[in-house]
Amino acid sequence: MKIAALQMVSEPSLERNLKVAQTLIAQAAEQGAELIALPEYFCFMGQRDTDKLALQETLGCGPIQDFLAAAARAHQVWIVGGTLPLASTQAQRARNSCLAYNPQGELVAHYDKMHLFAFTNGTEHYDEASVLEAGDQPVCFNLASRDGETWRVGLSVCYDLRFGALYHALQADLILVPSAFTHTTGQAHWEVLLRARAIENLAYVMAPAQGGVHPNGRHTWGHSMVVDSWGRVMQVQPEGSGIAMADISLSLLRQHRQQLPALTHRRTIRSPGTGLAEI
Repeated sequence: MKIAALQMVSEPSLERNLKVAQTLIAQAAEQGAELIALPEYFCFMGQRDTDKLALQETLGCGPIQDFLAAAARAHQVWIVGGTLPLASTQAQRARNSCLAYNPQGELVAHYDKMHLFAFTNGTEHYDEASVLEAGDQPVCFNLASRDGETWRVGLSVCYDLRFGALYHALQADLILVPSAFTHTTGQAHWEVLLRARAIENLAYVMAPAQGGVHPNGRHTWGHSMVVDSWGRVMQVQPEGSGIAMADISLSLLRQHRQQLPALTHRRTIRSPGTGLAEI
């Protein structure tokens, strides 16, 4: 199956962002991609974190969701819409939500980012919890590829990448990590974390990212990539808008899992003072 991670440098204009996304989706579909994934905040990167609240949609209704569904139908592909703001249960908060659509344009999975990014180093300061409400459920969906195989696809978003237990729970064949890693943290940790998640789960990882300097001054790391189930980087898009595309094989993944049956060796233990934990 051919998959495509789309990289963008999103701005405060929803209309322009959707036009860029539309062009990249069409290019990936023309090159044979069956699954196309957009980055975190593909639809909007405002001047302030609170700006996204004005664009929040109700699940199942809204122009951003309509765009994703229509693109999936038009190109007969699976599309994962990086993230968009969905209405939350808290006032002045939104959910940072990742939505997956099948080639018929039907919503097949909805994941709300569970881990909210916080970082400060004296010159940069981020606190997603000030405007976002965290999700609380891991999410997977089954993808039937054109060759007759069925893939278990696990959803995650950006900062989730640092929390390995989430990926253990997903038990996925293909892990998606739409992201907007900062340049600072991405340069230090992005590739090593993606490869680690692939290696420890013996799974493919596809990570579409934001990659460049945005109008709000934020500098995202980019380096959208596909990593195979042995931890090898298959394709990468360093900076700017573009596509990281690769062919992935469920038979090769099964071979890796047979040769190294680490997934069958996981154990649940009692962690001192904190209850059960999987290692």
